[in-house]
Amino acid sequence: MSCSYIRRIIFMILGIIIMAFGIVLFKLSLMGNDPSTAMVMAIGNLVSVDFSLILLGMNSLWFLAEWRWNKKLIGIGTFVNWLFVGPLASAFDKIILRVWAVPESFFPRLLLMSAGILVLSLSCALYQTSDVGIAPYDALSITLSDKSGKEYFWCRILTDSVCVIIAFALGGIIGAGTLVCAVGLGPFINFFTKHIAMPLVQGK
Repeated sequence: MSCSYIRRIIFMILGIIIMAFGIVLFKLSLMGNDPSTAMVMAIGNLVSVDFSLILLGMNSLWFLAEWRWNKKLIGIGTFVNWLFVGPLASAFDKIILRVWAVPESFFPRLLLMSAGILVLSLSCALYQTSDVGIAPYDALSITLSDKSGKEYFWCRILTDSVCVIIAFALGGIIGAGTLVCAVGLGPFINFFTKHIAMPLVQGK
């Protein structure tokens, strides 16, 4: 493997670790996670199964669609995201709750959500810029766009909206954080991609 490819893998893994931490920040804010995470958490709460196990199961289903209709999106990053985001998020959650109580007042929760937005955006920038495989859920909207000819933005809105509807129907937490993740992360991801991810991943 070339040094460039190894470098991309390293920063992809870093992005996955940061992503798991961002998911936990959103969870602790009680202001809603990103749509897919909100749905997975809602399912987990309904059946009393840990978030990480439900996420592994959902990723397995989403991966079948990626394998069937868009194999070119599959890479090592696909499997790292699939297998490790859930367990890492659960581990971070347990560690943080051992030393820190979930805030009840609005302002600390707003700060947590804001931090979650920045952390999740940075993680997405690192993960996407590394370009070593697309996560099973993210591949859904890309595949839908490729097959239908519709713009990716609208396909992503569709998949995220389905997740929000399912999460809401199952009693999941839907809030400002969910809305921001669904439609507002783009500018933050673009900023981190330009100023942090590209210089780090490409070594420039």
